[in-house]
Amino acid sequence: MQQHKKIECLMLFVETAQQLSFTKAAQNLSISRGYLSDQIKKLEKELKCSLLLRTTRSVRLTPEGEKILAQGIKIKTTMLDLERNVHQEHNALTGALRITAPKLLTERFLLDICHDFQKLYPGIHFIIDSSYINYDLNQDDFDLAFRATLHPPQNMVAKELFSYQHCLCASPEYLAEYGVPKSIKDLSAHCCLSALEPQFWPLKSADTAIKGWLTINDHYLLKQQALAGKGIIRVASYYVDRELEQGTLQSILEDEYIHGQSIYLLYPQLIYPSAKLKVFISFVQERLAC
Repeated sequence: MQQHKKIECLMLFVETAQQLSFTKAAQNLSISRGYLSDQIKKLEKELKCSLLLRTTRSVRLTPEGEKILAQGIKIKTTMLDLERNVHQEHNALTGALRITAPKLLTERFLLDICHDFQKLYPGIHFIIDSSYINYDLNQDDFDLAFRATLHPPQNMVAKELFSYQHCLCASPEYLAEYGVPKSIKDLSAHCCLSALEPQFWPLKSADTAIKGWLTINDHYLLKQQALAGKGIIRVASYYVDRELEQGTLQSILEDEYIHGQSIYLLYPQLIYPSAKLKVFISFVQERLAC
C-alpha cells in the first residue's frame, strides 16, 4: 500500500475507533459505510493484525487497535497543527516580500511605496533586488517583479501600471547660457550627457549622434549633473517628473519623443497567492496604476 493511502486509511480508522460505530463514522466523513469498512480491512491486512472486533451490535478495539488509535491521534493532531500553521502563515500580513525592480523605478517610486506599506503593516519587511536583470520568477526566489517592457511574459500575471517616454531635459540655467535647441540638428552644438549606451539618441526624426564630456552608468548622478547646469540628458520621463514640475529641469524637443514602454507588475500564476502579496499588489496599483 502506498504511503498516502496508509495515512488515509489510518485517519478513517481513527474516526471509526473514536465513534465505535461504522455508521456514525461514515456519516461524519461523508463516505459510504461500505467504503469505510473496506479501507479498515485494507489497513488491517497491511498491518497484519485485527484492529476492531465487529459484532452485529457493537464495535470494540483490539489491544493492537488501541495502540494504533493512540498513534493515529498523534498523527492527526500533527496534521491539524500543520494545516493551521500553514493557513495562518499564508493569510498573515507578516514576513518578507521579495521584489526585483529597475533602479530608476526603485529610486523614484518603490522605496516610498514599500515604506508607506510597512507603516500600515509593521510585520512586513522587503528584500529588493534593484537591477535590470530579467529574473525568471518561476525559478528565482522573488514574489513579484516590476519591469519596463512592451511585451510582458505570457507565463506571468502582468498588470500594466503606467506608460512613459524618454525625455530630453536640461536646467533653465544651462538653456539660458547655451540656448534652447529648436531641432535635433541643434543638439550637435550642445553638451549631451549620457548613460552607458550607444552614442546616439533615438528620436522621431532620426537617431541623432551626441557628444558631451560625460558618459556614466548611474542615472542619479546623471540627473544631478543636469540639475547643476552641466548639460542635456535623456532619461525616463517618470524619473524627472518632479523636477520638471518644479521647474528645476526643463524639457526640450518634445515633438521628437518616440513611443516608450510601460511599467508592468509581474508575478507567477498562483492559484492561492498569499494575503501579503495580494494586499501589496492592490496597494501598488492604487499608487501607480494608469
